[in-house]
Amino acid sequence: MNPSQKFFHHFIMLYRPFENKLNVELGKHNLHRAQWTILYYLFHYSSATLVELANYQGVEKPTVTRTMNRLEELGYIQQIPSTDKREKRVELSKKGVTLYNKVRLTIDEYEQKILTGISVKEQLEVIRIMQQIRNNIMK
Repeated sequence: MNPSQKFFHHFIMLYRPFENKLNVELGKHNLHRAQWTILYYLFHYSSATLVELANYQGVEKPTVTRTMNRLEELGYIQQIPSTDKREKRVELSKKGVTLYNKVRLTIDEYEQKILTGISVKEQLEVIRIMQQIRNNIMK
């Protein structure tokens, strides 16, 4: 197996177990990864449209719409006025910010546990590599 084949094989072998265990951790808060990704984005970027969130997640707009509707039903996000009447812009509600901070503690603990033995320098190098791969994919 050449290095690139081995690289992507290991990536695939890492991704599914990571996501499955992440969903277990998120399940403690009655969330799943797609919902968490939206909460994360809104917490860090203030507000977004459905199109922005779909692009961020790399999924179709209807997929984001379903997730957004559920988060809105739960009171974690709220619509905000937009200059373009055709777009739906949302932000975290106060309840959503509270939830984000609570879930963040759970996720931080999980992430620290699985990064045991990996230095900050190594983590930053892997981040750089993943960003470059994503950029190459998106060309």
